[in-house]
Amino acid sequence: MNRRKSFHETKETKGKLYLVATPIGNLEEITPRAVSTLNAVDAIACEDTRVSGKLLQHLGIKKTLIACHEHNELTVSKQLVDMMMAGQSIAYLSDAGYPGISDPGQRLVQAALLEDIQVIVISGPSAVFNALVASGLDSARFYFHGFLRQKEAARLDEIKDLYRRPETLIFYEAPHRIDVTLRNLLEVLGNRKACIARELTKIHEEYIDGTLQELSEIDPSTLKGEMVVLVEGNKDEMGIKLSDDEIRKAVEALTATGISMKDAIRQVSEMTKMAKNYIYKVVHHH
Repeated sequence: MNRRKSFHETKETKGKLYLVATPIGNLEEITPRAVSTLNAVDAIACEDTRVSGKLLQHLGIKKTLIACHEHNELTVSKQLVDMMMAGQSIAYLSDAGYPGISDPGQRLVQAALLEDIQVIVISGPSAVFNALVASGLDSARFYFHGFLRQKEAARLDEIKDLYRRPETLIFYEAPHRIDVTLRNLLEVLGNRKACIARELTKIHEEYIDGTLQELSEIDPSTLKGEMVVLVEGNKDEMGIKLSDDEIRKAVEALTATGISMKDAIRQVSEMTKMAKNYIYKVVHHH
C-alpha cells in the first residue's frame, strides 16, 4: 500500500507531474489554476503539439512542447520521468478534456508513480459529464466505454457484453463511423432510448434525443464533430441474454415443434428482448 502525500506537504527535489484537463471546445473553460500551472512548469508534454500549441498561443504561454502520443508514449514517458527526477516539473495535456480518458497519458502516470513522482490533477472539462447530465438519461449510475472497436464483428461482441448492464452506457464516436455504430447498437441492444451529444461547448452544440431506431435514421452527413452517444441501460430484468449458439438452438427447438422460422425468431426475440433482425442474422449466417 502506498499512501500518497498531499502536494502541500512534500519538500521534494523531484519535479511533479501535472495532468491538466483542457477545454473540449470553448477556450473560456480553461481554469485560472490550469493557466497558472502551465505558466509555472518547466515543460509541457502533449498529445498533439499543434492542438496544444494553439491553446498556449491563445493563453500567451511560451514553453517547450514535447509530443507524447499513443505511438511514442512508452519511450517519451521515460524521457519525461528522467526530467522530473532531475527536478523539472511537467504538465501533460491531451487534445481535449482529461488526459488518460480515451486519450494517452495513463502510461506516463504509471511511469511517474513507479519513481514516486507526485501526480497532481488540475480539474477541468470532460465531454462525458456534459453529455451525461444534459442527456436526461439516468445519471445516477453510468458506464463509460469510450470508443468501440473498429472491426464490426469485434464491435458487435463488445456491445453484446454490455447488454445486461442496467447503467446508462456512454460511448465516444467519430463522424465517419457514427452510422454503423448506431446500427450496431440498435441491432444488439434493441430500440432503447438514446442521445447523441456533439460539438459540446462549441457554437454548433447539439443534443439529439430519440430511440436508437430514430437516431440510426439520421443522415450521417449532418453529424459532424466528435460525438458522445448515450444509451439507456437494460431496464428489463426479464431479458435473458443468450450466446449466438444458444440463440440458434432455441430457434431450432421451436421450429422442430412445427412453427415457422419467422414465429420462432419472434418468440426468441420476446423471450430475450434481443432485436429480431439480430436473431435472424445469427440463424442465417451459420
